[in-house]
Amino acid sequence: MPSGSRCPDCGSSELVEDSHYSQSQLVCSDCGCVVTEGVLTTTFNDEGNLREVTYSRSTGENEQVSRSQQRDLRRVRDLCRILKLPPTFEETAISYYQKAYQLSGIRAARLQKKEVLVGCCVLITCRQHNWPLTMGTICTLLYADLDMFSGTYMQLVKLLGLDVPALCLEDLVKSYCGSFKLFQASPSLPAKYVEDKDKMLSRTLLLVELANETWLVTGRHPLPVITAATFLAWQSLRPSDRLTCSLAQFCKLANVDLPYPAASRLQELLAVLLQMAGRLAWLQVLKLDKRTVVKHIGDLLQHRHMLIRMAFRDGTAEAETEEQHPGEQEQLEAEDSTFDLPKRKRPASPAPLLPPCMLKPPKRTHPTPVVSVVTGDENISDSEIEQYLRTPQEVRDFQRAQAAGQAAMSAPNPP
Repeated sequence: MPSGSRCPDCGSSELVEDSHYSQSQLVCSDCGCVVTEGVLTTTFNDEGNLREVTYSRSTGENEQVSRSQQRDLRRVRDLCRILKLPPTFEETAISYYQKAYQLSGIRAARLQKKEVLVGCCVLITCRQHNWPLTMGTICTLLYADLDMFSGTYMQLVKLLGLDVPALCLEDLVKSYCGSFKLFQASPSLPAKYVEDKDKMLSRTLLLVELANETWLVTGRHPLPVITAATFLAWQSLRPSDRLTCSLAQFCKLANVDLPYPAASRLQELLAVLLQMAGRLAWLQVLKLDKRTVVKHIGDLLQHRHMLIRMAFRDGTAEAETEEQHPGEQEQLEAEDSTFDLPKRKRPASPAPLLPPCMLKPPKRTHPTPVVSVVTGDENISDSEIEQYLRTPQEVRDFQRAQAAGQAAMSAPNPP
C-alpha cells in the first residue's frame, strides 16, 4: 500500500490489496470501497497518488495505432531532426501525417507510398514556413523515386486541401548549390576545381535571373536550368583551367545527379549569351562561339539589362510599329532612287524574345482523314428509303414490294 494514501469516500488509510480475477486492486477495509476499480493503465506517479489515468495519456492509446503508422511517425521525427528543423515544424508534419493516414486512399496504399508520405509531410511543412528544402534532397535521404514522390506530394496537397506556396527561385538556388562538393579540397577534387562558395553562388543567381528574363525557366523544371547555370558560373570564374571540363564531368565532381534536360538548357543559355555578346562593342571584333563566350560572362552579366533590350526584340511591339507606319520603308526607298543612291542595306533584325516552345514548336501529327468511297451498292435502311419516296405511286409500289418480299419469306420451301 502506498504511504499517505487514503480512501476517497471515508478518508481511511486502511487500504489493502485484493486480487479480483487477474487484476490486483486496492480496497478500503473500513467501507469496502474499491479504490482502483476500472483503472486499466497507469503511470508510476499516478499509482502513487491513486489517480485514474486518462486514455490519451495511457499506453492504451498506442493499441489503435498500427505498427507501420508508429514506425512512420518515428521516421517523421527522425527526418525533422536530421534536417535540424524547429520543433514546431515537427509537430506540424506529424499532424499532417495523421490526417493523411485517415484517408482511405492513403491507408490502403502500398508500403513504398506510405514511406514516401513521410517526406511529403515534411516538405509541405517546410514550404509553408518558407524553409529552403528541395524535393531531391528528401528523395536522397529516403532513397525514394522522384516520380513517385512528386505524384504522392500532389495527391496529398489535393486531398488535404492545403495551400502550399511555391519555393522562391533564389532560395532554391542557394539550397541546391549548397549540396555541391566543390567548395573544399579533397583527394578526389583537384585544387584547380575548388571554388569559393559565395562567388559561385552570386554568379549562379545572376545567370538564373538571366534565364528567367529570357523565358528559359517558364513552364520548366528549375533544377536542370540551375545545374546549367551553376556549370557556366563555375567555368567562367577560372576559364583557363575549366573549359575542358564537360557538364557530365562537372556533375560527377560535384557529386550530384545530372538531370536529363540540363544539356539542352545549357545550349539555350549559351545561345542567349552569344546574342548578347554580339551587341557589346568590345566583343563584336572577336569571333566568339559557345565555347569562348564563357570567358566574358562577367561582362555580359554586368550589362545584361541593356544587352537584352538590344539583342532581342518584342514581336508584338514591332508588329504594332509596322501597322502605324506602313509607308515609312517605301518612302526611304523612293528617296534613294530619286537621288540615284544605292539602296540602303537593312541591318540584321534581332531575334524575337519569345519562349523556346514558340520559337521551335513541336511537330504535331495530323491523322490521315478516312476517305469514304460511295459505290451505290450500300444497304439502305427502310427509314432512309422513305426519305426518297416522292409520289403516292412510289409509295404504293414500295408497299407492294415489301408485301411480296414478306410473302416470299413466309412461303414454305418446295420439297
